[in-house]
Amino acid sequence: MDLLDRARDWISQDPDPATRDELQALVDAGETEAIEERFSERLQFGTAGLRGALGAGPNRMNRVIVAQAAWGLAQYLLERESSPSVVVGFDARYNSDVFARDTAEIMTALGVHAHLLPEPLPTPVTAFSIRHLGCTAGVMVTASHNPPQDNGYKVYLADSSQIVPPADSDISALIDAAPRVDEMARSDEYTRLGPEVAEAYVDAVVALPGDGPRDITAVYTPLHGVGRDTLVEVVRRAGFPPLHVVRDQAEPDPDFPTVAFPNPEEPGAMDLALKLASEVQADIIVANDPDADRCAVGVRDGEAYRMLTGDQVGSLLADFMLGRGAAGTYAASIVSSDLLGRQAEAAGRAWAQTLTGFKWIGKIDDLAYGYEEALGYCVAPDIARDKDGVSAILLVLEMAAKLKAEGRSLINRLDDLYREHGLHATGQLSVRVEDLAIIRDAMSTLRTAPPTSLAGIDVTSVDDLADGYRGLPPTDGVRLGLGDTGRIICRPSGTEPKLKCYIEVVIPVRESMEVARSEASGTIERIKTDLASALGL
Repeated sequence: MDLLDRARDWISQDPDPATRDELQALVDAGETEAIEERFSERLQFGTAGLRGALGAGPNRMNRVIVAQAAWGLAQYLLERESSPSVVVGFDARYNSDVFARDTAEIMTALGVHAHLLPEPLPTPVTAFSIRHLGCTAGVMVTASHNPPQDNGYKVYLADSSQIVPPADSDISALIDAAPRVDEMARSDEYTRLGPEVAEAYVDAVVALPGDGPRDITAVYTPLHGVGRDTLVEVVRRAGFPPLHVVRDQAEPDPDFPTVAFPNPEEPGAMDLALKLASEVQADIIVANDPDADRCAVGVRDGEAYRMLTGDQVGSLLADFMLGRGAAGTYAASIVSSDLLGRQAEAAGRAWAQTLTGFKWIGKIDDLAYGYEEALGYCVAPDIARDKDGVSAILLVLEMAAKLKAEGRSLINRLDDLYREHGLHATGQLSVRVEDLAIIRDAMSTLRTAPPTSLAGIDVTSVDDLADGYRGLPPTDGVRLGLGDTGRIICRPSGTEPKLKCYIEVVIPVRESMEVARSEASGTIERIKTDLASALGL
């Protein structure tokens, strides 16, 4: 079948008139290059599920791809259980509700009992719903903090954590065996959930804080996502003052009109929140990404405000959880700060490192607390074994209010941790590319001719993560050890065309904190420069 015939075949089974028309127009115009780009490969189903730009063809997110994914997932569940069930949630991105309904219809027709959440809700609500409803699996239609043109499809199993190998490849093989979409049976006899599941999630989160101070002035932005209503209600019921919500980013909007990228880590994304914080003299700034599974935190620093890094928030929440006596293993991804290990050791708690991705953290049996540097935190594994930006924000507010009552701040407590364990400063060299060969070449250089020193610091070890590292499963990455001074981990992004190099340096606080910060900042910048040069970036 030639390219145009493949396109016509796709059109003939596509249930979406918009993508049918899009592809038909390309066929009629003979736009073979544009068609080839859509058909040259297929969106790969992996541990992150599916994620990609909306549009026609197998290399886009659309109703054909989603129907095939739903069919394959249903087969996977039916092979393993006689009466499987699934809960399906969705955010407010373009077509999220349509993809969710398609999933419920197809899985129901195949014999999987599907529960469809009633409206756009945070990803943590879907993850919570799996165990709350006793389901075999969960699906969340979201592209998290990706650009507006993207959408995605996350899959969870019964433990409320995302899939890991070999489930991903097993499901992918079944997706590849899916029949034509126009021949798939559908049923609207799925369960349409009301507000009761989201209410149960709110109740569970509200029970997390202890008794204590509640006086805190906080600015909040959902970044045009679905977190606002759930978080505002959680904060109200927990007894905290109402949040100052950034008005221009308060409503769900799939175009994300005020930001270039709807990610709290991206430059400019938090500008409106920082401005409002100055106007209301806030004690703290909190934010969710669009599906509310991540949280960002900003603090007053003198007369100004600044955002904390994901590692800084991760260490503060770990300190808070350790202080509350939460028993079990404290875990972080391998690219997150090693400070958590020192904190856990000092408190007599177990510590574990996992591969990048919260799916791995969620698999730790006795997890007490887990985080990854990309603003993901699990402060309540009993609610869901996944990152949860709503419950994390609530505990950040509790922590900040307690410190405020003592005349202190999050920065003061963070400095305490640095004085005890050394200033753990992190930075990232992140390079977005159009040609993926640039990433392959850089990774090859790291493996075959790694730098021997960076910023005047000897590279004392080179570990290829593809060979496994300290008992972890193999993954595409390289770790450069810098002795007692720190480490660097370089890896291709799993969701974007980026090479990411995660840098950590450890500086003993011998003089003032300002001197240590200045030394750490300078060292990280020199490492970035030297590393980019060594990799030809």
